[in-house]
Amino acid sequence: MASGFFALLDDIAALMDDVVVMSKITTKKTAGILGDDLAVNAEKATGFVSSRELPVLWAITKGSLLNKLIILPIAFLLSSFLPWAITIILIFGGVYLAYEGVEKVVDFFVPHKKHSATNNDFSLTEKDPIVIEQKKIKSAIVTDFILSVEIVIIALGTVLGKPISSQILVVSFVAFLATIGVYGIVALIVRMDDLGFKLLKQSKNQKNFLSVIGNFLIKSLPVVIKSLSVIGTIALILVAGGIFTHNIDFLHHFLEEIPLFIKDTIVGLTVGFIAFLIVESFKKSFKIFKK
Repeated sequence: MASGFFALLDDIAALMDDVVVMSKITTKKTAGILGDDLAVNAEKATGFVSSRELPVLWAITKGSLLNKLIILPIAFLLSSFLPWAITIILIFGGVYLAYEGVEKVVDFFVPHKKHSATNNDFSLTEKDPIVIEQKKIKSAIVTDFILSVEIVIIALGTVLGKPISSQILVVSFVAFLATIGVYGIVALIVRMDDLGFKLLKQSKNQKNFLSVIGNFLIKSLPVVIKSLSVIGTIALILVAGGIFTHNIDFLHHFLEEIPLFIKDTIVGLTVGFIAFLIVESFKKSFKIFKK
């Protein structure tokens, strides 16, 4: 009995060693998409009043964890029985990301006409900020779902051929590490100004090291948020383009002579504009039909 128990411990130790090694390799493989995930979700999680930043971020984080709990078992099953379905899901997800990225680009150059407030307008109710907040949270969770699918699929690709127990441990570890790491960093970003004010308070309004760092953090936050908005939009288009070029054979060999990130950008923008035109056409048709 004792020898069997220690043999079991040896098997577990060997399995964990393999998991650690494979996790390191998988994390390196998914580093690029994790960087895009950070940029996209940081942009999604900003733009709220200070008192709502962390609650909103926590809501998005819980949604992201739920996404992983939904995606992981489905990914393992599809990988075993319907591997072609994963590619189709990825491509549809890529179309959504490309559309969202292009929509932001179009809105930057051709801003939507904002309805000016008049005396005849209905006044904003207390529920309006809550509704807007919930919409942003929902949008962030949907985007996170698509990026999570990409992360899980890339992670699965690095451990194909390994025992199913190793696949489950490695991919699950990387998936949940992505959520904790990404949203942990986002939380630090959105609270930069609060930390800066605390440092200024401790410096007692004197010019010293604490006051310099505090002022730097406070002044840097708007720049960081604006930068993340731009980076997040670029990331959406690049990730989408990468999904198409990696999973569609024609696009994989398309424009091979140019750098990959340029090709991904061109493909992402093209698909995004097509999707944008289709969606806008449907919206206009629906409005005409509704009248």
